[in-house]
Parts: sequence; C-alpha cells; structure tokens
Amino acid sequence: MSLLLLGLLLWCGAHLAKRIAPGFRAGLTERMGDGSKGIFAIAILLSVVLMTLGYQNYTGAFYWGRSAALVGINNLLMLLAVYLFASSGLKTRITGIIRHPQLTGFKAWALAHLLVNGDTASFILFGGLLAWAILEVILLNRQTERPAPPESYPAANEIKAVVGTVVVFAVISGVHIWLGYNPFGS
Repeated sequence: MSLLLLGLLLWCGAHLAKRIAPGFRAGLTERMGDGSKGIFAIAILLSVVLMTLGYQNYTGAFYWGRSAALVGINNLLMLLAVYLFASSGLKTRITGIIRHPQLTGFKAWALAHLLVNGDTASFILFGGLLAWAILEVILLNRQTERPAPPESYPAANEIKAVVGTVVVFAVISGVHIWLGYNPFGS
C-alpha cells in the first residue's frame, strides 16, 4: 500500500505545486528555466510507475465485482472522458460549456474505474485521483478567470473530436484486452 500512496501523493504534489506553492514553482523555474518542467515531468512519470506497482501488488478487501450494468456505465463514462480530452484540444462546442474539459474527463475516467473495481486498492487509487481532480478544478476556478468562449465552433473540429474519440477508445480497449482486462465483459 505504501507504493500506491507514495505514487498518489507524488502525483498530487507535482500537479498541485503550481496552485498551492506558486512561489516555489516560480523560483524553481527562475533558477532552472525550462529544465524545471523536466523535474515535474519525471515526478509525474515516477508517480504513475509507483501507483501502477502499488495497485498491482495491493491485496485488500473486495466489496463488489463487475456487472453488465456497471460495465455499460463504465464504457459510456470512458467515451465521455476520451471525448472531453479530444474536445479540449480542438475547441469544440462543449469546451464553451465545460470550463475544464480535460479535468472533467479525468473525473469521468476515475469514476468509471471506481464503478467496476470494488476493491480497496481501487478506492485508494481512483478515489484519490478523483479527489485530486476535484481539488484541482476548485483551485483553478479560484485562481483564474473564466475565458471568453470562442466566437465559432467549426464543424470540422467536432468531427475530428468524434473520430479521435472512437479511435482512441478502440486503442484503449485493445490495450485493456491485451493486458487481460476485457472492458466489454462482466
């Protein structure tokens, strides 16, 4: 459990440093320039490795298993999560409605995984990441003004977002199947 918690804390610390300790982050950037971004990138990569190892090796209580209904809801939330990530880069219509589409997509991803994984390790990992994303949105909303929405939303961007969502969702599903976790079975 210690690897899982350490990875989660490192993830949160690296992502929240700019919001919680802006002086530290600015001082590091001043001393190192763009090299400071590398330190945070390494910290985030290390956090993912630690969370993965900790999650794989954790044994704890099991509360519920997958069901057809939960798998269906999970897959719909995952489609939404991938679409929000794709939309944020393309400035589609939904980005004028949802202020933080990537973080909202991340929250949908975490919730989807909580629904189909009813064990303690999943509560810690996905629940912790969901809590981080919620806190990140709260801090961002307090510290930044809402940007003005774009004047237009090209239809081509909407099409690209939908096509990208289908392709990325298929790749994610394929990787899950390859790793032995069928995202379509209960």
